[in-house]
Amino acid sequence: MLRLAPSLDSGSQDGRHRRGSPGLRRVNLALFVAGLMTFMSLYSTQALLPVLSRAFAVSPTGSSLLVSMATGTLALAVIPVSALSERFGRTRVMLACSAIAAPLGLLLPLCPSFPALAAVRAAQGIALAGVPAVAMAYLADEVHPEAFGSAMGRYIAGNTVGGLAGRLLPGVVTGLAGWRWALGATAIATLLLTAAFWALLPRSRFFTPTKTGGALRHLADPGMRRLFLVGLVLMSTFVTVYNYLGYRLIAAPFGLPQSLVALVFVMYLAGTFSSPAAGSLADRVGRRPVLLGACVVTGAGLLLTLPDSLPVVGAGLLVMTTGFFAAHSVASGWVGRRATFGRAHASGLYLFAYYLGSSVGGSAGGLAYEHGRWPATVAYGLVLLTIALVSTLGVRAAEPAGDA
Repeated sequence: MLRLAPSLDSGSQDGRHRRGSPGLRRVNLALFVAGLMTFMSLYSTQALLPVLSRAFAVSPTGSSLLVSMATGTLALAVIPVSALSERFGRTRVMLACSAIAAPLGLLLPLCPSFPALAAVRAAQGIALAGVPAVAMAYLADEVHPEAFGSAMGRYIAGNTVGGLAGRLLPGVVTGLAGWRWALGATAIATLLLTAAFWALLPRSRFFTPTKTGGALRHLADPGMRRLFLVGLVLMSTFVTVYNYLGYRLIAAPFGLPQSLVALVFVMYLAGTFSSPAAGSLADRVGRRPVLLGACVVTGAGLLLTLPDSLPVVGAGLLVMTTGFFAAHSVASGWVGRRATFGRAHASGLYLFAYYLGSSVGGSAGGLAYEHGRWPATVAYGLVLLTIALVSTLGVRAAEPAGDA
C-alpha cells in the first residue's frame, strides 16, 4: 500500500478545499513540487540541444528528438494512465508513476550513444505521464469551484519553475563539467523532489472508482475538441521557440556562449506569476476573454523576437512566455471545469493534444527553422496562434451556462 499524507480539514461545509484553507495550501504545495519534479525531468535535455548536436553529430531537428521522444511517449501514455486513475485512484497513480520516473533519470548520463539516450528519454516520458495526466482531475475532485482556477494556476506555476530548473540547471552545469554531469545533477534533484511529493500529497477524499470514464463522450463535445486543439497549437508554438532560439543565439550576430544561452530559460519565471493570475482572473470574469487575451499577448511577444537585437528578443521572449502560461492555465482549467464526468479522461485527452504539440509540432517547427531561419519560425508560430484564437471563439456555441 502506498503511504499518503493525511487529509486536512479544508474548512468547507462540503469538505472540498476552499481558498485560504490549510488543506488547499497543502494541496498547492504538493502539486507545486510535483510540477517541479515532472518538468525538470521532461525538459532536462532542451537547453543542451546545441551541445548534444555536436557531441553526437546530429542536426538541430534530429537533436530535438530528445525532447520530442519524451513528450511524444508522454502524450501516448496520458490517456491509458488517466484510465488507470479512474479505476485505482488519483493519488496512487501519481505516486507510483513518480517513483518509477525519478530513477530513470540516473541512466541518462550513462548512455553511450544518441539512440540509447533517445530510448531512455522515451521511457521517461511514459513514466512521467502519471502526474500531469491525473493532477488536473485530482484538483477538480478535491478543490471547491471558487478556488479551482487559482489552484490550477499554482500547479501550472510549479510546472514553469520545474521547466526553468530543468533547462537552467543542466545548461549551467554543462558549461562547467559537461553534459553528462549536467543530466546527473538534474536526476539527483528530481529524486529529492519525488520524496517531498510523497510526503506532502493529501489523500483523495472525493474520488469514486469507475470503469468507464467517457473519453468518447468528451470527444463528441465540440467545445472540448476546440480546447484540445488550443492546447496542441499553443504548445507547438512554445516548444518550437525554446527548441530553436538557442541555435539562433549561439550563431551570428549574437554569438553567445552556451552558459549564457541557458539563461533564456529564466523567462519561465514569467509564467510562474502569469498562470495563477490568469486562473484567478478567469474565475472572476470568465475563461473565454482571458484565454483570448493571453493568445494575443503570446503572438505579440513572438513578433518582438524578430529583430536582431538581444534586448528586444529578450523582451519578446518574456512577453510570449507570460502569454503562453496564462493561456495554458486557463485552457487546462476550462477542460477540468467543463468535465462533469470522467475528469481524468478529459484531462488526459487535453494533455495528449498538448504533448502531441510538443512532440510533433515542436519538431515540425525545426523544419521551418532549417528552411527559413527565424522569420519562418515566427511565421509558423503565428499561424498556430491564429488557430488557437479561432478555436477559442468557437467554444461559445457549446458552452454550459455559467462556465464561459
